[in-house]
Amino acid sequence: MLKRPPDAQPHSRRPRYPGRNPRGFHDKYKELNPERYASDVQKVLASGKTPAGTHRPIMVEEVLRCLRPRAGDVAVDCTLGGGGHARAILDRVQPGGRLIGLDVDPLELPRTEAHLRAAGFGPETFAAHHGNFAGLPQVLATEGLVTADLILADLGVSSMQLDNPDRGFSYKEPGPLDMRMNPSRGESASQLIARASEETLANLLQENADEPHARLIASLLKQQPPGAPGAIATTHAIERLVRNGLTSALPNLAKADVKMSVRRTFQALRIAVNDEFSALDWLLRSLPQCLTPGGRVVMITFHSGEDRRVKKAFQAGYRAGVYAAVADEVIRSTKEETFANRRAASAKLRWAVRASD
Repeated sequence: MLKRPPDAQPHSRRPRYPGRNPRGFHDKYKELNPERYASDVQKVLASGKTPAGTHRPIMVEEVLRCLRPRAGDVAVDCTLGGGGHARAILDRVQPGGRLIGLDVDPLELPRTEAHLRAAGFGPETFAAHHGNFAGLPQVLATEGLVTADLILADLGVSSMQLDNPDRGFSYKEPGPLDMRMNPSRGESASQLIARASEETLANLLQENADEPHARLIASLLKQQPPGAPGAIATTHAIERLVRNGLTSALPNLAKADVKMSVRRTFQALRIAVNDEFSALDWLLRSLPQCLTPGGRVVMITFHSGEDRRVKKAFQAGYRAGVYAAVADEVIRSTKEETFANRRAASAKLRWAVRASD
């Protein structure tokens, strides 16, 4: 009988989970290790789901068709995320081109930068900046530039953020009610709810998510004082509070409508926590001065509040002669992509071309 060496590490079994497949994010050890379990990850992709800890870029071909990247172009990806769009653009601006990537998330940015470096994109072709796209002019100046030929902004929350319960963006699994893109700055969603008045919460639910039951939900959110037993500190707590409160107050409201109100509540809080609309407004105002004459911009939005802002800014720029052309209609993902990646269903793409001087 073989004996274990005295200095050997004791064997540890992986945690057991109920059912055939792990459901918790941190239990999905195969999806979180795609290099070792490539075939298992492919099965997840084939089922139309996104493997845990990864992000699938949306409408890559449509983005490339609208941006028209060419060798030597200078491109900016304002929302680097997992680097999927950036990788596709980088491949097409070589030789001689470069891409500047921005991301406000300090947790995901280093991983994406390392991934792109490993793919062969050195500092001369790819630069990563931690920051909000509202500061795009300053980032360009840091790189010794005034304008860029191509600018992309994908305004969706990345799968890495949505799936990880520690970030608090989703009620799929229990986690702290945080929702900050940059966890080291600002106040969490839980703190926002505790600080804001009922009227303030109702207004942000209406303005950020077009929530039809904004005032009722705001009153539900303010029912329990901070620190009290059962106070709103977790994603599951707020999901149950809104769902049960709506069902009790509006017994004839369909379950699907209740679910949508819960989702809109999460959306509205996330937008408020990260001041997303203000950052988007700053970016839209800065775009013309950041684009070279004839330069192209693509924006991907995921809800009506974002799309309205982009549409109005592009149309106003076109009427003023700032843009030579803008998208007449939104571009949506194909049926095939929507089936393969369900998170593409709500995406809307708009583009514009800077007028030549």
